[in-house]
Amino acid sequence: MNVEQILKGIARLRGEKPAARVAAPSFSRMYANARPTMARSGFASPNTSADAELISSLLGLRAKSRQLVRDAAFAKNARRIIQNNVIGTGIRLQSFVQTARGTLATRVNDAVEAAWEDWCCAENCHTGGTVHFHDLERLAVGQVFEAGEIFIQIHRSAFGKSKVPIALEIIEAERVLDGFTQPTMGPQTGNTIRMGIEHDRFGRPIAYYVRDLHPGDPRTMAGTNEFIRRIPAEDMFHLRVVDRWPQTRGEPWLHAVAGKLGDMNGYSEAEIIAARGGANYLATIETPDSTESLGEKQDDGSYDISLEPGTVERLNPGEKLTFVAPNRPNSALDPFMRFMLREVAAGAGVSYESLSRDYSQSNYSSTRLALLDDRDVWKTLQQWFIRSFRCRLHEEWMQAAVLSQAIPEIDIAQFVLNTDKYAAAIFRPRGWSWIDPTKEVAAYKEAVKAGFTTVGAVIAQTSGGDDLEDIMRTRHDELEYMEELGLPFDTSPAVYVSAETRGQMIMGPDGTVVPAQQPVDAAGNPLPQTPEPESTEPAATDADEPTGAEDDDRGLRRVARILRFRRG
Repeated sequence: MNVEQILKGIARLRGEKPAARVAAPSFSRMYANARPTMARSGFASPNTSADAELISSLLGLRAKSRQLVRDAAFAKNARRIIQNNVIGTGIRLQSFVQTARGTLATRVNDAVEAAWEDWCCAENCHTGGTVHFHDLERLAVGQVFEAGEIFIQIHRSAFGKSKVPIALEIIEAERVLDGFTQPTMGPQTGNTIRMGIEHDRFGRPIAYYVRDLHPGDPRTMAGTNEFIRRIPAEDMFHLRVVDRWPQTRGEPWLHAVAGKLGDMNGYSEAEIIAARGGANYLATIETPDSTESLGEKQDDGSYDISLEPGTVERLNPGEKLTFVAPNRPNSALDPFMRFMLREVAAGAGVSYESLSRDYSQSNYSSTRLALLDDRDVWKTLQQWFIRSFRCRLHEEWMQAAVLSQAIPEIDIAQFVLNTDKYAAAIFRPRGWSWIDPTKEVAAYKEAVKAGFTTVGAVIAQTSGGDDLEDIMRTRHDELEYMEELGLPFDTSPAVYVSAETRGQMIMGPDGTVVPAQQPVDAAGNPLPQTPEPESTEPAATDADEPTGAEDDDRGLRRVARILRFRRG
């Protein structure tokens, strides 16, 4: 028996009515924005998954996004900005096969890059024979922006004049069955189909269900059957940005600002119509009731009169001609459209200055900051594209090229034993030129001297996809040609590096330039330099490239380790 029951018993003995218990005020800990209020009653926030939202919205979002890119200038410019900065003229391939000594196998690397450039021609890489590979990259990024995703199928056969049995087919998002969803395909597999893509229970794609024709294509005959293909996942690239997991399909990048862009288009069109009307003089005639109006009587009882240039009309007694003063163009149009465009730029992922091409509202510092922020976004998207598409494609292409003997410098047996070694590559996306060359070149030079960065990193950041090897080779050939013609320019090291500096400075063991420690005698005079003995180490030859028996031994040892591991 607790205290409350004892008190109630005493009250009953006294003939008193027990006092009603006062409920303690209840409090719940929660975020202020999660608390339901009348002011936020229209802010619906359903707790749904990414796929649940895409199933009901993807078709409409994609159609609106495509319409905006067709008709809205700012949407089209946003796509072009992303294509130019992420891909530019194309992401270059630098083969990085090394010899047993750890040096670059130049002969093999040059052969791989030459075979790749040959395959990149439109007739070889594209099943339609129309799109060059670098243009295909631009198209893919543009479709990811516009439709949210793009599908690229691998066809394992040679097209055009190429020996490499591989080509790519571009499949737009509409061709993959958006409405094909099957919760389960049976207990044997446990696979499910969502929006045209078959997955296992972990969400890994197994196959894609693709129409042979685009649903918007004109049909040659009414009632033509639509054929559906099931394409295995190993033959398909599905490029999209995944913001939530699981997320089966990609969402158009304009999904958050499509309404704003539509409003801007409608508003600007209305302002243009109003301005065109304001450019035409409009006048009214005030007439007393008893006086017949000047002009021709219309069917509705009104009178109209047309004024021609250089003509003066005489009004009837009592009539008054009043011109209507136009209020267009609207002086508030420009700041209002800038306000709207800033929100569109934020939703599209580009800066306002880049999207609008309007630099009147910013100074040098703010514009430079916007460009640097943009470049961080472009670098992120470049690496996403390389990871999602180029790395896997290079592995597929290398295997097809070597096995078809399109690269005779690589032995097939050695390639099979050490595939990773021969498939090693570096992808060079486009870089950006300096905003302030005088300051930035000096800053990069100091950073290289201090060891904070390397010459190769600077070239990769500022060149149009060129790498250190290309720049150095071109520079070497340029200097040799200048010396051969006897043309001393101030860009030659023989001119801008003094003889005194060249004699007193040497390259240290760590790669830095240090003063030469020339020995001196007791009087401080420099002693004559004795020539260094020639190295007895044999020079590197083609035998050092990964084509000898050393790689065979390593490959056999690797196979033996795998067999021992499996037995264990």
